[in-house]
Amino acid sequence: MGSASSLFYSSNDKEKQTLHRRITPSSEQFEEQQERWNALADHLTTDLRERSGYSIRTWLQGSYKFGTQTRPVRLGEEFDIDLGIYYVWKGSRDDGDHDPQTLKGFVRDSLVAYAADNPDDVLEVAPSKSRCERIRFKGDFHIDVPAYHLEPDLDTRSLATRDGWEDSDPKAIYIWFRDSFDDIERAKVRRQIRYLKAWVALKFAETDRPSSILLTVLIAEAARDLGQLLADDEAMRDLVEHITERLEDDWQVPNPVDPDENLVRMSSQQMQVFTRALSDLLDVASRACEAETDFAAADIWQEAFEHLFPMPEGQRALVEMARWLPVRSVMPEIRVTAVSRNNPQGGRFTDMNRIGPIPKDCDIYFEVVNPGQLPANNSVAWMVRNEGGEAENTNDLGHFAGLGLTANERSAYRGTHYMDCVVKVGSQTVAMRRVPVTIAGITMPRRNPGTRPDYVRLRGRR
Repeated sequence: MGSASSLFYSSNDKEKQTLHRRITPSSEQFEEQQERWNALADHLTTDLRERSGYSIRTWLQGSYKFGTQTRPVRLGEEFDIDLGIYYVWKGSRDDGDHDPQTLKGFVRDSLVAYAADNPDDVLEVAPSKSRCERIRFKGDFHIDVPAYHLEPDLDTRSLATRDGWEDSDPKAIYIWFRDSFDDIERAKVRRQIRYLKAWVALKFAETDRPSSILLTVLIAEAARDLGQLLADDEAMRDLVEHITERLEDDWQVPNPVDPDENLVRMSSQQMQVFTRALSDLLDVASRACEAETDFAAADIWQEAFEHLFPMPEGQRALVEMARWLPVRSVMPEIRVTAVSRNNPQGGRFTDMNRIGPIPKDCDIYFEVVNPGQLPANNSVAWMVRNEGGEAENTNDLGHFAGLGLTANERSAYRGTHYMDCVVKVGSQTVAMRRVPVTIAGITMPRRNPGTRPDYVRLRGRR
């Protein structure tokens, strides 16, 4: 078992900060999404029946259906849900009363009508995409709505696109995935898909990312080839190694239920970048799995997963950190000052190596006060790791906070969060200080009363 397996996933303690918990939507977010897509599905079923004259069915698909949805990795990014619309008629897709472009247009018109009737929930109907229409909701998520013809007797499907009909059967590939594993192994594979998707979201711009279904098939087929998976960190290493070797030989990844379809829809240049990045991820995974302590392993894994990867906590972690770091390393001593934006004179707090409880809406200043005791040629990096329900439900679990002897932030969500100060010489970590930041669920009253919302985010200054 790898040194950091418990930091990937904990089956015994659901409240423990693990990578899987930090990338998985909260129960509140699942419930909100369910309410929205149920309401939208009811509207589309009725409205599209009237527009088209056909019976309408809906079916959730994509990562939500597969059980592999991940939370947005950065503030402002959105959850994605795929809600398939099925126009039902007997016979071939070309036997219908409308061409695929018209059927796709009906979906767009129906979404526009829904948005007009629900301005408190909907942000916009996004520009039309080739294979679907998208409606964006408040709360940082969108629903993609592809349109299909469903032949009920044969149980076959065809996708209506801007360019005509396209062979596509999302139900078939879901059944393939579901039936490829027993319940226990399927849960492990789902976690591995989430890990890889989160890594991709961190490392690639949205326009350059491999598709979710491509990542799903790569992980699932690798897991089938490898057999029973080890602990999550070692399984991640083994799966990435298998996928890297596969893509080095051939960039073709056939759809497992339609071998004529290649799931790779990226350019050669994008695939080169992706395969090089996988090699880098494999290097990180290999080094981390060889680390002697979970603190050392976590320090390596954060090269791949950044603020999403948790650091060990508690007295045991401090002992391990002391054992892992160089014998003569000196810890950075950090002065922390918080100043209320509402009342700068009356709301000022100062402490060493910690701060709080402080109110929301404070500017927080972190400063290393013993730079002369740190090793020569060092670099100091700061990483925010937020925890707790408020941060999770806003998809703001942290960020890289900069380099240098100082860092500035703002107080955020109720709970205890961490500013991690890491001192490196070259690529070697030589010292680390975890600074807890405890924030009360209040905002200090303004000295000059005015209107201001009772929330802010722990974010770096822009």
